[in-house]
Amino acid sequence: MIPLHVILHPTDFSTHSDYAFRLACSLARDHGARLIVLHVMVQPVAYGEAGAYAAIEDQKPALLADLRHLQAPDGNPAIEHRLMEGDPAAEIVCVATDTACDLIVMGTHGRRGIGRLLMGSVAENVMRHAPCPVLTVKASVPTSSPLLAQIAQEVAVS
Repeated sequence: MIPLHVILHPTDFSTHSDYAFRLACSLARDHGARLIVLHVMVQPVAYGEAGAYAAIEDQKPALLADLRHLQAPDGNPAIEHRLMEGDPAAEIVCVATDTACDLIVMGTHGRRGIGRLLMGSVAENVMRHAPCPVLTVKASVPTSSPLLAQIAQEVAVS
């Protein structure tokens, strides 16, 4: 078994991320690993406009509150929360590198075709550039897997 000391969970607060968060908590608890939960705010397109920068600054308190709301169901493991600003994939890879992360656990929206072409894929970019393995989790969890079925049950209850 690969030792896990640091697990990174990037979140966009979606249902997809919620499943991945539950899995990251479970893995961190089982391995006694440190869990870092990260949200990356997307930078405004136009930096020159004071309004765009002010809008980002106005969002920070609410995003920090949402981020800190993500806690393990039983308080184990303790979670370190981080809020960054920039390109999501680049910031996720940067945090993974800086923290010597052993595993990234993140949700994926599973876009295909034109949706993927237009929206891009943060998960795909992270997988290409991450310094460690990346585990992606879809929101639809197959009940044939006991671990994932348990996570689905916990998410349904909470």
